[in-house]
Amino acid sequence: MSNENLKQLLNFSLINIDKPSGPTSFQVSQFVKTSLSLDKASHMGTLDPQVTGVLPVTLGRACKLSEIFMHRNKTYVGIMRLHSSIEKKKLEKALAPFLGEITQLPPVRSRVKRAERQREIHSFKILEIDGKDVLFETEVQAGTYIRKLIHDLGEKLEGAHMLELRRTQAGIFDESKIYTLYEFESAVSEYKSGKQEDLLKMLIPAEEAIKQVLPVVQINEKNVEQLLVGKPLMKSDLSVPLPDQETFALFNKERFIGIYKQVKEEGDIIAKAMFVYN
Repeated sequence: MSNENLKQLLNFSLINIDKPSGPTSFQVSQFVKTSLSLDKASHMGTLDPQVTGVLPVTLGRACKLSEIFMHRNKTYVGIMRLHSSIEKKKLEKALAPFLGEITQLPPVRSRVKRAERQREIHSFKILEIDGKDVLFETEVQAGTYIRKLIHDLGEKLEGAHMLELRRTQAGIFDESKIYTLYEFESAVSEYKSGKQEDLLKMLIPAEEAIKQVLPVVQINEKNVEQLLVGKPLMKSDLSVPLPDQETFALFNKERFIGIYKQVKEEGDIIAKAMFVYN
């Protein structure tokens, strides 16, 4: 791959960083941005400074697609400290009301408005109990506060707080392809000395990530140029039906055109662009 092609990839890709304990999520994304001399980079899904794990970072124009990737289930592994020794059966009984849809009030120190919200707890597994320390794994709806979940559970017992937490999955991103800041920094150093291989293997082309979260609709090449300057998608542009999902990705073979949202009752217009990659 030429340097010019790599620069284009850097401007429309993602990297899955293994966030360490200490820095904020914003500091991590800024470090990535500065290291690669990019105009923009943004993280997807804030982790508290002491929380580690999966932190996807969008690069360049891919930042405009954050909403497409962010609002998906998250999985965490953590340790909660019980304030008194409790049998496993009693703990499981206390956990039962916290499975499924719950009402959660964000913690006082959160940056969001403190208003009750509904969140889905898909699973909460007790993996191991060592005295008062409980190793757990939980899959939750995006926007769920795990620390608050543990606190609220503790109120049903004799108190509990979170000791450690690691995010192991965020939507399509997991620990199977994740890189520490040290590995990233080393790859950037190699890249700046003319060796691209290590950095290339870390980058996820945005087009490939999009295919994993949205249905793909193919369009004929003759319609591409007009669409790239913002023309709405018309019935006559397609020879295939639209997917059931309201939002979809438009491709011409392997070429990504944009993200479109279906519209109703606008004559021949069937979808309008949310993002065009021109």
